[in-house]
Amino acid sequence: MAAITVASSIMVIKAKEIVHCALFCIAALMGTAGVYILLNAQFIGVIQILVYVGAIGVVILFAVMLTKRKVGTDE
Repeated sequence: MAAITVASSIMVIKAKEIVHCALFCIAALMGTAGVYILLNAQFIGVIQILVYVGAIGVVILFAVMLTKRKVGTDE
């Protein structure tokens, strides 16, 4: 779980597309929830999934989808 969290966190920084960054951020948060569950803190793990992955992840993706990109650019 820690390897997934670290790898996803690195990919958040290295990814070129903003949507991919948001998805890797969600994966890092899921890895953190997995670590909590493995440490027998199931309640904190479930709250991590519900609040951060569910709510914050959706808000981040929603904000990314609503941002306008310049038409005709590949940046």
